Amino acid sequence: MILDFSLHGYNKFIDVNEYDERDESDTYLSTSKCKKKAIQGDRTVYVGSKCLPGEHVEVVVPHKYPDNRVISSKYTSWNFIPKNLFEQFRRLANFYFLCVGFIQLIIDSPVSPATSITPLVFVVVVTAIKQGYEDRLRHKADNEVNNREAYVVRDGKVAQVKSMDITVGDIVKVKLNHSFPCDLVLLSSHDPEGKCYVTTANLDGETNLKTHFSIPDTKHYQTDEDFGSLHAMIECQQPMPDLYKFVGRMTVHKNSENVMKPLGPENLLLRGARLKNTPYVYGCAVYTGSQTKMALNSKAKSTKFSRVERGLNTFLLAFIGILLTEALISTILKYWYVRQDFMQNSWYLPTIKEEKKLTVKSALQDFLAFMVLYNYIIPISLYVTVEVQKFVGSMFIGWDLEMYDEENDQPAKANTSDLNEELGQVEYLFTDKTGTLTENDMQFRQCSIHGQKYEEVGGMLCKMSLSGAQSMPVHKLTPEIEEFFALLALCHTVRVDHPEMHQTGAAYVYSHTGMEYEYQSSSPDEKAFVEACRRYAIIFHGLKDGMLEITFKGKMKRYQQLHVLEFDPTRKRMSVIIKNEEGEVYLLCKGAESAILDRVIEGEKQITLQHVNEFATFGLRTLVLAQRKLSEKDIALFDDKLQEARTSLQNREEKLAEVFDFMENELHVLGATAIEDKLQEDVPKTIESLRMAGIKVWVLTGDKEETAVNISHSAGHFKQGMTKLKLTKITDSIECAEAVRKHMISAENNFSQGKQNALIIDGTTLSHALYDHGDILRDLCHLCVAVLCCRMSPLQKAEVVKLIKTGKDAPVTAAIGDGANDVSMIQEAHVGLGIMGKEGRQAVRNSDYAFSKFKFLNRMLLLHGHFFYHRISTLVNYFFYKNVAFITAQFFYMFFSAFSQQSIFDSFYLMFYNITFTSLPIFLYSLFEQHTKQSTLLEQPQLYKTITRNCKLSKKYFIQWNALGLWHAVIFFFGVFLMFDGDITFYKNGKMMDNWMLGSVVYITCVLAVNIKLGLETYYWSAPIFFSYIFAFVGNVAMTSLYTGLLWPDLIITHQDFYHLFFVHVSCGPIWLCMIILIVIALLPDILIRCITDIQRTKNDSRRPHSESMIPLKELSHLDTEKFVTNSGDALQLKSFVQKTNL
Repeated sequence: MILDFSLHGYNKFIDVNEYDERDESDTYLSTSKCKKKAIQGDRTVYVGSKCLPGEHVEVVVPHKYPDNRVISSKYTSWNFIPKNLFEQFRRLANFYFLCVGFIQLIIDSPVSPATSITPLVFVVVVTAIKQGYEDRLRHKADNEVNNREAYVVRDGKVAQVKSMDITVGDIVKVKLNHSFPCDLVLLSSHDPEGKCYVTTANLDGETNLKTHFSIPDTKHYQTDEDFGSLHAMIECQQPMPDLYKFVGRMTVHKNSENVMKPLGPENLLLRGARLKNTPYVYGCAVYTGSQTKMALNSKAKSTKFSRVERGLNTFLLAFIGILLTEALISTILKYWYVRQDFMQNSWYLPTIKEEKKLTVKSALQDFLAFMVLYNYIIPISLYVTVEVQKFVGSMFIGWDLEMYDEENDQPAKANTSDLNEELGQVEYLFTDKTGTLTENDMQFRQCSIHGQKYEEVGGMLCKMSLSGAQSMPVHKLTPEIEEFFALLALCHTVRVDHPEMHQTGAAYVYSHTGMEYEYQSSSPDEKAFVEACRRYAIIFHGLKDGMLEITFKGKMKRYQQLHVLEFDPTRKRMSVIIKNEEGEVYLLCKGAESAILDRVIEGEKQITLQHVNEFATFGLRTLVLAQRKLSEKDIALFDDKLQEARTSLQNREEKLAEVFDFMENELHVLGATAIEDKLQEDVPKTIESLRMAGIKVWVLTGDKEETAVNISHSAGHFKQGMTKLKLTKITDSIECAEAVRKHMISAENNFSQGKQNALIIDGTTLSHALYDHGDILRDLCHLCVAVLCCRMSPLQKAEVVKLIKTGKDAPVTAAIGDGANDVSMIQEAHVGLGIMGKEGRQAVRNSDYAFSKFKFLNRMLLLHGHFFYHRISTLVNYFFYKNVAFITAQFFYMFFSAFSQQSIFDSFYLMFYNITFTSLPIFLYSLFEQHTKQSTLLEQPQLYKTITRNCKLSKKYFIQWNALGLWHAVIFFFGVFLMFDGDITFYKNGKMMDNWMLGSVVYITCVLAVNIKLGLETYYWSAPIFFSYIFAFVGNVAMTSLYTGLLWPDLIITHQDFYHLFFVHVSCGPIWLCMIILIVIALLPDILIRCITDIQRTKNDSRRPHSESMIPLKELSHLDTEKFVTNSGDALQLKSFVQKTNL
């Protein structure tokens, strides 16, 4: 059977029987109207939905790609109610009260079902309103993006469409300062070279402009009409979240033949990025909607739970167990009681004989009735109160002016509110080095050229003396020096900006001195190199028409850039291949000494290595420079291999790595560079404060050992007197095991003698230790005050965090970093902290909390974390306490009511006890309480130790709080019961006290006492807390007066026994006297505990010495560094260098 399809003027056929026989796993990819069977696992897109001329294309059932609609909302109008209810009733407390409410409806409930259903409805409605409002804002933002104007080229004309209507294969025109509506492969731009500049601040936070290119075969399509003649096909990978990875190829029909060119990340324009400094570009849509890289990176991170939240669920289960136990005891005692002889003779109980009969149905019904009666021991409003408290409390972080960075206009921010209290539980902090402990502001300081060391002094290059004498300025650059700095000026990916280019629109504007240039680079190291070259009159003017332009002392030289071998963390180097004006071809390479020197066959290899090690002892970042002259045969072979690798869609990265490895060999070393990355402000002070707080600080870095060790000393991470244990350069698992055991013995001996251990381990050794000897390595780390891990990969950072957090003691971990390489450890740690640094915003986007400077960590943990934990732990304990103090009276009352399931409290009291009568003071307490002065928490970091390990929610505190609640319940119930004993009356007409009067007095006494109890826990009487008590008191009086002062319809209230009851209380002096006496007696233990606590705190404060953290700790100068230099030569030479350079 043959089907005829006519699409865009094409008549294509498909044999249906042939189609049915195809492997179902084959994927047909494209929203283009011409479809082609793609390579399995890859995507084929026809540009402009036009097939290549002469190509036989099978037309098949099209694969439907998602449209370009953005959907970040969680609910729709039709699924909001069922979906939200389902999510809310997954919570244990909500589900429990739903079951209780249902039970009350189907049995003869002793209290109104409204007592359970009304609070539940209140909690569910409040939560639904909050979540609905948040989702409404998401819908609004989605609609704004989806309805944004976009321009699509169809049939040689531009059509205006909505952004959500763009489909894969469309040619999209984007104008200056507009965001890209989807992921586009750049086809051409206003620039004749096919270049454009974009900012990816919305994606990764990097504000520097990035340069993207079109392939040469499409860059001349400059107008809408030109695209009517374009026939091209794009083959690329399926969507993946990696922002910096894209593998594809484009086939363009040109001059009656198909030309294939590779596509990489430099050809892809990502949704969310913005076009800058370019009037317009054209691109082909390859990923749309939910398949764009931005959308794939917007998926929710794995949910983290705090210790408090986990403890909360444990307490809830414990109280459910207590509830069921009380109900079971009451049921058993009821059947025992009704079988007593005196009960059988009670003629006024006509149903006593029926109640005596024990059946499964009656026992179950009685058990459920008692459970309903006691269920108010579970605080239904606890979850919603905690949720709102966390949400509002997290705002305090952004409002803290002490954590606001005026220089960069960056306040601290909380990306989540679920982990506020976890900030007060941190025991291990894992920190990155570059950009986190340091400024990530690179300055060129020293270099080694052909075995001779040079330094920069006052912007001048000076030759260092081997004898330690004063350095001499270099007035004229020798050929060797020019060759060295020429490599720095050529081997990079820096782009040049000139202010006049933006003002005049000119493509190129030259500067004679180069001082008007603004260099832009994703690598701060490369920017520092190019700026250093400019100071020495070697000026990089940019890449123009494929030529790198450099002036040497005013003389222009042009180098053809043939290839760029991009940097990657595996190779740890990058290279460029250039051709000079004489036609000579060179490979210029720079990278880590471990990645370069093993490939060197010429030059001062050993001296360069020695100089690199000496630079590292100063804490300077080092790179080795080398080059290789290539023959025509070499470059021809390389071109073939590179073209094959770059056009491959399968394993492209591995193939490129092989080709790069083939070329980056037989190098001639020119020397090495050393640049400085200064410590951030107050880093030593912050680390010392954290150490005094009981937090172990680990530094995880990719830098070499010598540099990392020196920075650790400068930062105060390593201190004088610590015993350093080294596990480095171990490549064998057995050797690693022996070394770990040896260090374990040494660490135990040092620990027993009161000495401090510091561990240094590198990535190579760690790869064996983590997988083969993880347990003993963890034990060794526990004996160390400080741990430094160097030469680490991003994955290893996460594995180290996981090693510690999965230990037997399960400590709370925090990780802090500023770059994309820190994201894995930030997500792995219990609490992720991001630094708003210069390496983008990947770390910030994936963190739980973010701020701009390392020193703000002090306030985040020692102040906010301490307050958050103290407040919420008190809130949780208080909620359970006040319910025990309240509902236990009902359990006592059963013994005096023949276990008749008679409620002592009116339904009004049961409904509003948790919702209104006792809710506002504790809520505002949980926001504003400061049990210790802010200055004290910062000056005495050791106070942080008093709250770690979740001690405020330990069994001890839990039992203490609820024992007090039980004591209060005993006093309230039996005190009022004894007052009513003897048929006493408080009515003017002599009417006796009834059940409701008893319950009402017990209730009012309880409400007053539990609020006063909270007052005893309050140390900081701010205006909101003070007025919350006044508002709660007035509100309680008003609500109770309204309820008891009116005769309500039977539809609302079935009995009127409460009518005017409250006014009898108010007008009766003996009742007030009784309540006052009972409250005082009940709170005597609380008053005693408060006094003892305050006395103990005063004693501790007087004994506690002044914190070392308050002593201004200066960054360790390079003069001090000489104490730690090992195998670095003459210390006098080091001292001389410091004095001369004034580093």
